Amino acid sequence: MSKNLKSWVLLLILACIWGSSFMLMKKGMFTENGEKIFSALQVGNLRMLIASAILLPLSLYNLKKIKNKKQLLYLCIVGFCGNFFPAFLFTYAETEVSSGFAGMLNSFTPIFTLVLGFVLFLNRMTKFQVVGTIIGTIGIYFLITSGKNVSFKGDWSHIFAIILATFLYGLSLNTIKYKLQDLSAAEITSLGFLLVFLPSLFGFFFLNTASVFLENSEAMNGFSAIAILAIVGTALAVFLFNGIIRISSALFASGVTYFIPIVAIIIGFYYGETISNWQILAMFIVLIGVVLANYGAKLFSRSKKT
Repeated sequence: MSKNLKSWVLLLILACIWGSSFMLMKKGMFTENGEKIFSALQVGNLRMLIASAILLPLSLYNLKKIKNKKQLLYLCIVGFCGNFFPAFLFTYAETEVSSGFAGMLNSFTPIFTLVLGFVLFLNRMTKFQVVGTIIGTIGIYFLITSGKNVSFKGDWSHIFAIILATFLYGLSLNTIKYKLQDLSAAEITSLGFLLVFLPSLFGFFFLNTASVFLENSEAMNGFSAIAILAIVGTALAVFLFNGIIRISSALFASGVTYFIPIVAIIIGFYYGETISNWQILAMFIVLIGVVLANYGAKLFSRSKKT
């Protein structure tokens, strides 16, 4: 299998995994009747605790790979910005935002990846990337405004939580690509989660998570969704994601967000969520912008040759 084909296969698998993660967050927090099981903070913390615990043997084995304080700092950025903080931000957002809409808003990721690559890592932006970023930003603005009365009931803080999470994803993506090239995907993933293990363990007791298992009869149903989210949607998915970055680029890897909304919307429809036609149109505008930023130069050069 060629490197390009392998990248696309991994990207599609990852889109299916992460596209379903938004609904799994909901299932961890609420019953079918909308009754609360775990709080948003408890779900985010359990997700990180389970994932980091599963990876702990590999993490300890790879501990010797950390060579200096600078590398440790970059791994902290990956662990906390790429995993820990977004886990809490997304669960907070999904207390009032539909899973399909959350998947749509995740499309901010490639835009932030591009902009942060330019601002922090001096990755030069082409005119197509600039135009694509502008179009994508316009599309996301319409996506947010068109979804206000359809897909979320809370205040703007729930939307900005997702925007902040995608900003952190963009920072982590660029850090992996430009600062951790000497580590493998497995090493980056395991060491990143090692750094969030103790905070997650502390959070389990601080948030009094154990009491939910004793007091709520639906706790195991919610926990099952969180466990799947942690093991498949977090630990395994991050392995795939970091691997894609290494064999392609941070921008290509962030392109998984092209497909995540489609998966999230389909699953959301299955569980009775509503998405308006205006949101779908806005989503297409976002995708046009992101595709133009990724492939505009190639498409233009091909059209000139023909």
